[in-house]
This record gives sequence, C-alpha cells and structure tokens, in this order.
Amino acid sequence: MKKKDMTIALLVVIVWGANFTVIKLGLDGIPSMLLACLRFLITALPAVFFIKRPNLEWQYIIFYGLTVGVGQFACLFYAMEIGMPASLASIIVELQAFISPFFAWIFLKERLKTKQVIGFLVAAVGLFIIGIASGANKITKVPINAFILTILAPVFWAISNIIVRLSSQKAIAKEEKLDMLSLIVWGSLIPPLPLLAFALIFDTPETLIGVISNLKGISVFAVLYLSIGATLFGYGMWGKLIAKYSIAKIAPLSLLVLIVGLITARIVLSEQLSKMQWIGVIFILIGLIITNLDFKAIKRYFDKYRAKYIESKEEQF
Repeated sequence: MKKKDMTIALLVVIVWGANFTVIKLGLDGIPSMLLACLRFLITALPAVFFIKRPNLEWQYIIFYGLTVGVGQFACLFYAMEIGMPASLASIIVELQAFISPFFAWIFLKERLKTKQVIGFLVAAVGLFIIGIASGANKITKVPINAFILTILAPVFWAISNIIVRLSSQKAIAKEEKLDMLSLIVWGSLIPPLPLLAFALIFDTPETLIGVISNLKGISVFAVLYLSIGATLFGYGMWGKLIAKYSIAKIAPLSLLVLIVGLITARIVLSEQLSKMQWIGVIFILIGLIITNLDFKAIKRYFDKYRAKYIESKEEQF
C-alpha cells in the first residue's frame, strides 16, 4: 500500500476508534435519539444537493437508512446513554465481522469459511465472559438492557451490509459500480424523522427545543465529528481504499479501531474495565484476528521463505 493511502487508512481508523468516546461526550448534553437524528441530518444536508443519488431503487436506500440509522445507531446511542461504556461498545460493535458472514451464508448463499466459524466461537466465549463480568462487578456493572441493545447494533449493521451487497449486485448487473458515499448520503435522509419521533417519545418537545437552543461547544463538536468525520470522511475514504486495494488487505486494519477505542476511552473518559472484562475483550480480539487473517497467504510466505532457505543451504554445499 502506498504511504499516502496508508496514512489515510490510519486516519480513518483513529477517527472511527475515537468515535465511541465522542458519542459519550455528545450524550452529556444531547439526548441519544436527538443526537442520532442530528448526526444523520448533518450527514445528508447539504450533501444531497451536490452528490448524485445512487442508481438504485428507493427501497434499497430506505432499508439501508433504516438499518444503519434507526437500527444500528439508535440502539448504540441509547445503550451508551443508559450505561454502556464507550470502551466496551467499541469492542462489541465489531461483532458484525462475525454476524455479516453468517447472514451472507443464510441470505446470499455465500460460502462460510472455517476460520469464520472458529473466530465466531472464540468471540462468543469472550462476549459471554464480558456479560457475566459486567453483571457481577458493581464498579464496572453494565445494565442488561444496555448490553442487549449494544449487541443489537452490530446485528443491524450486518443487515445493512447485506443490503449493500445486494445493492452492489444490482449496480454490477447494470454494468455500473455502487457509489458507497452516495448511498451513505442519500441513505442518511431516512433516519432523521423516525429518530425524531423516538426523541419525542423519550422527551417533551420543550425539552428538545431547550437542548437545541443551549447547545454546548462540546455538543456541537460531537455532532460535526460524528456526521462529517466518522460518516462522510470515514466511510467515504474507506470505500475508496477498498475499491483500490483488496478487501483482504484493508479489512484487518479495522482491528486497530478496537485499540484506539479502548485507549481514547481510557484517556478521555477514565473508563476502567475489570480483569474479567479484559479477558473477554482479548477473546473477542483473538476471534477477530482469526477471522481476518489470510492463513493461505501466510502459508505461501513461509513456503517461499523455506524454499529460499533450502536453496541457500544447497548452494553452500
């Protein structure tokens, strides 16, 4: 990978990793559903006036917007509002790396690799350990509803990945290429109204108007960071990198998101995990590594190195 592209990839990883800490900071001044609503509103406007709508039927755009905005981020934001730490959220959300292949196997009839099954089982053990530890330790206790909602976030993310895959297949059938940035921008038009409806269920109109009228600087920063930084820049650049390089080469870099997420939550929010929670995190990280590693490429590398070593030994004699 070129140095410029590697720099962009690392910037995206840092932006995404810090994303969970920024959500927590934003929730300090804005209710979860309103924060999510503003995130997608700023992402969509004014970008929709400058970015052409993807050449897809509206149903794909609508379902993408509903699964990502109303499903994934409504669950995640509300879970973090009621007690899910940013550090654990950054780990659990990455479970979509296991859920997506299973959904692709069920709905798209794609082959499920052995390493994906093994990685999922290892990560499931980690999730179970985190669940037990989060309920047992009073200091690091996580409400059960927050825990369940956080698990639902990667489920909806995985469903949105299936929608993206179907949209991509539709584009290919038309001899076109899916513009991911366009789908993100136009898909962001869908969540604001449902999210605003949820916001009005949880809070009164007067409360929401009061929040908007008295936004703190950190709240404005959080909204802009989540919409422009994490969404437009993050997904836009990531899509370009995947288009330029193989998914196998780019996907493993996303593992760094977990590390950045844990570090930023520790530094900015002073979040601490119990020893058992750390053990669960390690299991999930190992599961992700197993799933993302290209074992065939590693084997080819060692076979090549071994052949060169044998050849050099034969030349000595």
